[in-house]
Amino acid sequence: MHEVSLGGMLTDYLSGESIEETTYEEFRQALAKFLVEEKGYPKQSLKAKVPLVFQIDGEDTGRHIDLVAYDEAGRPLLLVIFCAGDVGSFERETVSCARLFPGGPVPVAIASDSIGASILDTATGDCTATGVRAIPTWDAVRAIDAAIEAATGRVPLSEERRRKEERILHAYNGFLYGTCCSESCRVPPKGSAK
Repeated sequence: MHEVSLGGMLTDYLSGESIEETTYEEFRQALAKFLVEEKGYPKQSLKAKVPLVFQIDGEDTGRHIDLVAYDEAGRPLLLVIFCAGDVGSFERETVSCARLFPGGPVPVAIASDSIGASILDTATGDCTATGVRAIPTWDAVRAIDAAIEAATGRVPLSEERRRKEERILHAYNGFLYGTCCSESCRVPPKGSAK
């Protein structure tokens, strides 16, 4: 299943604005509400459908990240990928997104179908917990980031590692999204129509 318009509009939980209703939007809205109301994330810290753009063979490609939580300085602390299907099969793709995300690597990455979740350590790629209830609170994510900063700081990927992660993510985009819905789930190249 891929994200397609349902022909209606709904009120975005984060912005209060009217947005297009899609097959995934109700889940994205539920996850945002859960993070704010159950896990203590400030509403203003969360951004939805954030594009992650990278280059493969000189061409822009990428995908949208469903939710990203930023600190007051604008640094990403957590990202969430909504997935339709077995959550575990989206773990490696989610880690690649977190490693490649601008301002990252993002310390905590989550793959979720809004019922199940894999909470991932971006540095190691390990799944540290499962289940939506295991998603770390805002304070816990900030503590994880502070511990990383104290230990090593956020170390950007080497150029070789970045290219490898881009290839991994490109494979997911090509095989999973490309066979599913062509361009509708991916970030369009610069200069192309949405």
